[in-house]
Amino acid sequence: MTAPDPHAPLRDDVRLLGSLLGDTLRQQVGQALYDQVETIRRLGKKARDGDPDATRQLNQTLAALSDADLLPVARAFTQFLNLANIAEQYHRVRRRRAWDNCEQPAPQPGSVRELFPRLAGQNISPDALWQAVQELDVELVLTAHPTEISRRSLIQKYDHIADCLETLDQQRLTPAERQALLDRLKRYVIAAWHTDEIRQQRPTPVDEAKWGFTAIEQTLWYAIPDFLREFDATVFAHTGRRLPLDRAPIRFASWMGGDRDGNPNVTHRVTEEVLLLSRWQAADLYWRDIDALRSDLSMQDCSPALREAVGADCREPYREILREVRHRLYLTREWLGARLRGETPDDTGIYRDAAELRQPLMLCYDSLIACNMRDIADDELANILRRLACFGLELLKLDIRQESGRHADVLDAITRYLKLGSYLDWNEDQRRAFLLKELDNPRPLLPRHLQAAADDPINTPEVQEVLATLRVLARQPAGAMGAYVISMARQASDVLAVMLLQKEAEIPHPLRVVPLFETLADLDRAADALDALLSVDWYKAAIRGHQEVMIGYSDSAKDAGFLTANWAQYRAQESLTAVAKKHGVRLTLFHGRGGSVSRGGAPTHQALLSQPPGSVGGAIRVTEQGEMIRFKFGMKDIALRNLELYAAATLEATLLPPPAARPEWRALMDRMTQTSLAVYRETVRDEPEFIRYMRTVTPEQELQMLPLGSRPARRQTTGGIESLRAIPWVFAWTQVRLMLPAWLGTGRALGNAMNDGFTPVIHDMREHWPYFQTLLDMLEMVLAKSDEAIAAYYEAHLTDDPALVKLGGLLRARLLKTVGILLKVNEQRELLESSPVLKRSMTVRTPYVLPLHMLQAELMKRRREAPAGSKTHDQALMVTIAGIAAGLRNTG
Repeated sequence: MTAPDPHAPLRDDVRLLGSLLGDTLRQQVGQALYDQVETIRRLGKKARDGDPDATRQLNQTLAALSDADLLPVARAFTQFLNLANIAEQYHRVRRRRAWDNCEQPAPQPGSVRELFPRLAGQNISPDALWQAVQELDVELVLTAHPTEISRRSLIQKYDHIADCLETLDQQRLTPAERQALLDRLKRYVIAAWHTDEIRQQRPTPVDEAKWGFTAIEQTLWYAIPDFLREFDATVFAHTGRRLPLDRAPIRFASWMGGDRDGNPNVTHRVTEEVLLLSRWQAADLYWRDIDALRSDLSMQDCSPALREAVGADCREPYREILREVRHRLYLTREWLGARLRGETPDDTGIYRDAAELRQPLMLCYDSLIACNMRDIADDELANILRRLACFGLELLKLDIRQESGRHADVLDAITRYLKLGSYLDWNEDQRRAFLLKELDNPRPLLPRHLQAAADDPINTPEVQEVLATLRVLARQPAGAMGAYVISMARQASDVLAVMLLQKEAEIPHPLRVVPLFETLADLDRAADALDALLSVDWYKAAIRGHQEVMIGYSDSAKDAGFLTANWAQYRAQESLTAVAKKHGVRLTLFHGRGGSVSRGGAPTHQALLSQPPGSVGGAIRVTEQGEMIRFKFGMKDIALRNLELYAAATLEATLLPPPAARPEWRALMDRMTQTSLAVYRETVRDEPEFIRYMRTVTPEQELQMLPLGSRPARRQTTGGIESLRAIPWVFAWTQVRLMLPAWLGTGRALGNAMNDGFTPVIHDMREHWPYFQTLLDMLEMVLAKSDEAIAAYYEAHLTDDPALVKLGGLLRARLLKTVGILLKVNEQRELLESSPVLKRSMTVRTPYVLPLHMLQAELMKRRREAPAGSKTHDQALMVTIAGIAAGLRNTG
């Protein structure tokens, strides 16, 4: 008997949603458009299968479309890809449940249930496991970079569509109920069709923060208690000990509203508003929880401690104490609302920290346990306590990020005001001596009332903005703030400068200061900078045995190419770990990863298990950026799986670290990265036509008009790739399917090594070194998503300049050669041989993504030929950008 196809339900869902979209097109736009879309789709399918006549016909069909037809056709294909994404997301939920519904399901790979027996098999004792669980500290930092394509109004409709798929899948429906649900599903598809995919206004940083709060409110608020309950049960089964209710091994922070590096829209007022909004959202969510819990806890039996708190005559002690809790949450929420309106309300009775809220809840919990009602205690009351451990009263701790030069400018203005000279002119020793002297001095550095001329550097808007931000931080409760991240950090004085500025602002609970090392040179010097910092007695005493360092993936890859940056990041982590160990300091590495390969993106479990041995140490911080937040945490069951992967991988990397790099592996990596760096820089920096090619053939210029995020696409309005942010740099090459940032130089490096006799070493690295295997897997995935024919189509459509055509041919030849070399390294005949699910997903999408690429090239051509200032093609062009991003599940 043939086994059932596990992917048949996914195909059914995609077919159903596609059919509903087709009905919508006929009903809402007309049969003629539907026929056009169907013709293009059929030609796209034939073109995918290698029919050259179909490719030619497709090109002719799209070129013949009128300007009026371009937008609805682009929207039709984009909508289908979005609907396919919903179906795929739900199918992951379906597969997880199918696994759990087996009679005797084996633990799912990557789960703690699968990990803990393996740890026992490696002689990790229950005590050692319990100690590691106690120290487990994973913090996921939500960021809103300009990669999140979907609008919130569309996301809500997509969530309703996913809910309908779940109901169809899991419930036994009568024919009438099923038809009613299908009718509702059709209404959501129609509503999505009539909702503009593209924001008309660029979101503000506050809008981005609200989007982050939505991710918590709709999914993670419910996933966290379930995850912690499952985690606790597994820990208890293997150690005999329970995870305390005030312990949360996974927590969340945010950069939304705090990341001001290169974003002039993030001001001190924005930061304060976001902090207040975050606390308001938390108070509102807890108020709802307590209101519901109070209805449930109507029992009378209670402990003496609870009876003493409510009085002897109280008949419903739990409801009585929760009535006061609910009232104080109401006061807290109203106080925060008034603050947001610019008022100065009375703060009597509000909750100021999580401990205040936890105390009465624990009183109820302990009382229920004492009265033999553990089942009730461990239900919704325990859920609230677990949420409190994870989210606190602030919902998301807010990090602040600022570029090191801005702090130096402030200190320069201060030293010049005080007639001490120019801080910017001092060398590192002079700066450090000044900073340490002032840090050890109890008096303020500046008088409280400055008497400076209007044109004094201390009165410049940039300096005053930094000082105003610090004053905002001084007014925040300790639990609201995360780290103060210094981008472009290079030396010890960069960190000491922020510590001095925090002291000067009289911040009662100073933020921990985290240097971010980004460029290749900075990564190579990171260990020396940390060593110098930890050698300062005052500083070492101030940090109390714990240092956090952030590793930048995006800018280092843009600076040096994927392979060279990846190896530099690995070596930096090794050396930073060694320096911290030398000084007896616990190190937490903060990984600034993005969704794309060239920005550090990799499957969570695999990425963590490929870190240098000893570098995880039970604690890790990781950015979750843009569309990856929704991809990983948009549905509860998927969120549970990703939380589990983070916890299990961090524990495994701590207790069963991967092998250290052997000397011959290191030597070959050094050799290959020298080759890769030379190829990358001679192409990106030294090739005179490169920038012109990028701006002609990719939509790099057009991307700047997309109102995706609050941050400008460029740090400066002119200049080459050094002024272009890492995300749109990747995004532009992704749109044309050349994927250049993720492979340029790597193929030459691997090929030369194999030609020089290092094939056995490469195969040894592939088989026995998780770091190198992950690197190859990431490269394979991005090469599978590349398509030299699509890249050539853009080029042929947008330029006939001989110099650009020559460069384009060279780049595509290198791409094909890189694919061939990787196949030799992996000893495969074709890409993704070992990843059939991903391969099939990409193949199924091609008939829909291919027309969008061709439409985009046509739109870019028409737009560039249109009169200056014409916006005829802008909306359709933006829709194709969004659609291609949806089709590739990856933007930047």
